[in-house]
Amino acid sequence: MQAAGYVLVGGNSSRMGRDKAFLPGQFRYVVDDVAESVKAATGNVTLIGNPDRFREFHYPCIPDLRPGLGPLSGVEAALAGTNSDLNLVLACDMPALDVDHLRLLVGKAQTSLSKCIATKDVTGRIHPLCAVYRRDCLPVIQCRLDKKRLSLMGLLDEVGTEYVRVQSAIENLNTPEDWARWSSKQPKNTRMAWQIQT
Repeated sequence: MQAAGYVLVGGNSSRMGRDKAFLPGQFRYVVDDVAESVKAATGNVTLIGNPDRFREFHYPCIPDLRPGLGPLSGVEAALAGTNSDLNLVLACDMPALDVDHLRLLVGKAQTSLSKCIATKDVTGRIHPLCAVYRRDCLPVIQCRLDKKRLSLMGLLDEVGTEYVRVQSAIENLNTPEDWARWSSKQPKNTRMAWQIQT
């Protein structure tokens, strides 16, 4: 069963002070790095955000159905627009994720009856925006949005999530300090070590 791949790009990036998706990345922007990782894991990728803002990109982009309600609205848009039962959903601010881990998430979802397979990193931190959601999570998400219950962690608890561990700490680029720390460790003018699958 092939999974669909999605990257959420609709956030305000208020702590960063600029759009995180457009931070310089190994390909071009950070959003390219994340999108290519998702594409390598699933064979396809769609951005969830403002299509006008991402018109120059060669990835399809669909809008949030309820702008302003945070990432849960982005997951809703993905599941409402998907043709796949399994949907890998990532935030655009995790460019260092290993593609093998994303493939492991998808593989686990293909053999599990759970509605969600999410990532837990080596520190014990749970990452609801590095997860595979079944399409039948959509009614639960819509109900939570209707009631303004926007917590992604609450969603994971409600749908009965399984977790796949990654043996490293996952970095989210939320602040200029996060960006400076991450970018200082990246090779200059080089692409990611893994090959893009086209």
